[in-house]
Parts: sequence; structure tokens; C-alpha cells
Amino acid sequence: MDITSDKMPLSVKNYPHKPGFALGALIGLILIVPVVAIFFLGDALLGLPFVPFDVFDWIARVLPGVVITFGIDIIVGIIRTFQLGETSSTAKIAEHLMAIGGLLATGVVAAAVFFFVQNRAQRRNDGAMPGLILGLAVGIPVMLISTSVNFTSTVEPTLRAVWILVVFVAWGAACNLIYNDLELMSVKANASAAAIDRRSFLLRVGGAAATITVVGAGLGALLRPNPEPDSETIAAANLDTDQVGVRPEELPNADDPVEPVPGTRAEYTPVDQHYRIDISSRPPVIDGATYTLPIKGLVDTPLNLTLDDIRNNYEAMDQFVTLQCISNPLGGDLISTTQWTGASFQKILADAGLQANAAYLRIFSADGFDETVSIDLINQDERIMLAYDWDRAPLTSLHGFPLRIYIPDRYGMKQPKWITSIEVVASDEDGYWVRRGWDEIAQMRTTSVIDTVATDSIIRRDSKFFVPIGGIAHAGAREISKVEVKVDDGEWAEAELRAPLSTTTWRIWRYEWPFEEGSHRFSVRAYDGSGTLQIEDFEGARPSGATGIISVNASL
Repeated sequence: MDITSDKMPLSVKNYPHKPGFALGALIGLILIVPVVAIFFLGDALLGLPFVPFDVFDWIARVLPGVVITFGIDIIVGIIRTFQLGETSSTAKIAEHLMAIGGLLATGVVAAAVFFFVQNRAQRRNDGAMPGLILGLAVGIPVMLISTSVNFTSTVEPTLRAVWILVVFVAWGAACNLIYNDLELMSVKANASAAAIDRRSFLLRVGGAAATITVVGAGLGALLRPNPEPDSETIAAANLDTDQVGVRPEELPNADDPVEPVPGTRAEYTPVDQHYRIDISSRPPVIDGATYTLPIKGLVDTPLNLTLDDIRNNYEAMDQFVTLQCISNPLGGDLISTTQWTGASFQKILADAGLQANAAYLRIFSADGFDETVSIDLINQDERIMLAYDWDRAPLTSLHGFPLRIYIPDRYGMKQPKWITSIEVVASDEDGYWVRRGWDEIAQMRTTSVIDTVATDSIIRRDSKFFVPIGGIAHAGAREISKVEVKVDDGEWAEAELRAPLSTTTWRIWRYEWPFEEGSHRFSVRAYDGSGTLQIEDFEGARPSGATGIISVNASL
């Protein structure tokens, strides 16, 4: 029989070598990889949505909080166990890889199911309709998801939707065309010849897909703008680009005699090393030149403030701040210290004129985040600010440009960034993470950390040797009054404390232990400013922040 004849019998049920589920999965993988590259190129070249990130962000919003927490714990645990780098940036890379992997898996499963269904059909259907149905079955849900969560695309929504559907319809058509060709090969009388033809065909398909992938990904990487446009945000805010950060000699404790032990984390965190946790695969990029902040609701005078209004009409407040993520594990690096600058929230609300029943602020962010803040809390704490600078320079787009709130003694989950609007309301509402099962108050727990047992920096005094041990202790805005160290099963001994940068930062501590050869276990605990000892029992981060005593082992 001539397999190229247009007189092929319609019935193909007697041919056992038709392509099935497994081959469909392989074809799905081969074809979905260039689809990812095409979306990447469209994102870089035209500002179209990068679909894998949108789907991942949507999943993160609809899954129960306990599932999200489990995922966070797994990622953080892997990063710490294998020492893969700084947690927040490494976790973000992991999120990106999972997002791409998720779309790849979708393509594999969808194509495998498509091949399985076609395989079971009693008659050949070599038309385009099955591929169109496949493309729309995957493309329509993805398009709706992307439309609901995407905030980074610069393209009009209708064009975004058309783009996503076109790409997936083309993918579905390719799956359909390849299935038809493979099915046609399967009807050869010589099964061995059919297998050779199939392998040759798959190699050609794989080569074409690889070429598209390399070209798309390469051009996308070349054309994609800097993902962290600090210079643009600074220029958009009409600010001096020659501003410099806080120099070491300017720190308020620069002359303190207690020196950090070598190996202790830096007391002041450069902005590019400050931890970052947020709910989206990419940060919002907001044009500071056109930005305005509406403050509305239960106010006498609704406000619509520009960045210049906030910078120029309110006295600048400076505060050295240690911020920590509530999901930070004991001893983790999701905690950083820098100088914040902003405008008094009390004074801004005074200009708005709060009505008698005004009790809470609903704060909304460009990435879909939201949180509620009590007006009573703002009235009680003059340090609460709308911050626009970190380290004497505008907030970067990664860290919340143009505005974020600072609330002393609260974990980062309560402090929105990329603020786009504020509504004054009468009743409380749960914020983004509270709705997902995290603590409603989210007050920072007292914690202490051993950063280093400096066995390579042993101190000799007269005929005695001492091993310096160091780390940090933190209690939100409640300060640290004492840190104690215990070696093995000995007594707790008080460590030296370096003066803090402010009442809202961590304190560096050091302890010089009389050297004893052997293997030893070192533990640390801290007391807050009121003399209250930290919680010594171990608790995981969810829902209120991690607690427990940190211990490390060292051989000397």
C-alpha cells in the first residue's frame, strides 16, 4: 500500500503502532519548550505577558495558605541544607524555575492526553480541528489566568489575550500535525521501516524546536531590559542620582568599643543585599513621574499625593530599621538592617482629616497585596512612616518603589510596598497573609543567633587563650537588654553588647570563651528591653514567627 495515497482507508483501528500516550508526552515536551522561549521573546521585545510567571502567581494566590507555607518551608529548607546562597534571591530563582517547569508539565500532559484520545479514535481525522480544540483548551484558561493577575505587561489587554491564544493554537496545530504524520507512518506494512522513519522524523522535529528555543531565548535575553531599573526610578522621581548611602563612619555607634567578631553578619545591610520576599514572580515597575497616591474613604479632604508632595510637604523622618520576614527560620538570613526615610503617617492623615468613625487603613499594592493598619496604632507611634528612601536613595523597584509603610515591631508581612492607594474605613479586614492563616498582629519575636565561633581568630591574653563567639539579637522595637551564652551544659554567661544603630535595630553581641580543646556545643539566648527572656521552646515560623534556642557545634 502506498502510504502517501489520498485513498487511505478511514479506519485505522487494526494498526498497533499508532502513536500513544508516551510518545505524546515526548512531543509535548519538544513543542512546549519553544513556546516558553517565544513567550520570553514576546515579553522582552514587546512587553507581552510571560505566561509561566502569571500562571505560577495565580496558583500561589488560590492555593490554601497551609499549602503555600509548606512550599515555602521546603524551598527554604533545601536552600539552607545545601547552602545554595542567600535565601530570598535563591528562592526567587527557584520560583521562576518552578513557574517554567509548571508550563512545561502542562504542555507534556496536554499533548499526552491528546495523543491518547487520538490513538483511541476508530477513524483517522487528519483535519485541523483537533489541534484547534487542543490549543484553545489550554490557551483559554491560561489567557484568563494571565489577564487576572498580570501587572507587568505594557500591552493592551485585548492584544495580550489574542497573543496568548495565537501561541497556544499554533502549539495545538503543531501537536495535531505531528500526530497525523506519525500515525501515517504507523500504517506501513514494514514495522521496522516505520520505526526508522519515526526516529528520523522526531529528530527533525526536535532540531527545529531546539532552533526556535535557542533563537527565542537568546534574543529575549539580549533584548530584555534591566529587571531592576534603579536609574529609571531615580530619574522618574526627579532626584539627585549622586546621592550616597550611609558611610560606616556615619553610623551612630561607629565609636563603640565592642567590635563584631569576625564572621558576624554585617551590622548595616547594603540595599542590594537586603532580603526580599513578595508575592509575585516579578516586582511592579511604577513610573515615579506620573505616580499619585489617593487617600480616600472616611476623610474630610481626600488627598491625591505625588511623590514630590510627600517629599517636599512633610518633614523627612530617618530611622535605622531591622526588618524581618515572619517566615524566617531560626538563624536565617531573611532579616536585614538599613536606614529608612519617609514622611510621618500621623501628619499625612491629619491633612486628610479623619472622620469620627474612621478606624483602619486599607492599604493596596501594585502587585495585588493588601493589608489593614489600625489608626490607633498610627496615633500611638510617631515612628510609623510612608517611606520613600532606603540608605539615602529612592526605594528600588525590587524593594517597593515608590512607597512602602514602616511599622515598628511588626514582621514584613504587615508592611505593604509598591503602595498604590489607601482607603480609610470603619472596620477591620484581614490582610493578604492573614487570610492565609498567618498571625493577625505579627509582632516580632525576640530572637538571638550565633553567626560565628571564630576558631581562626583566637585571642591570647597573657598565657590564656579565648575563642570569640558572635552574632546578633533582635526584639523588634522592644530593644535587647542582655544576651547570654552557654557552652555545653555549663552556666549561662553574659555576653558583651555593641550599641544598636537605633531602638528598632538588632544588636551585635560578642562573647570570649576560655579555650578548651575538644568538641563543644554553644547556645545563645536574649532578653528584650523589659528583661523578658525570649521563648526557649522551639516553634516553626507559621503562624507567628519562629522561636527557640539556637545552638551550634564546633571542634577546637
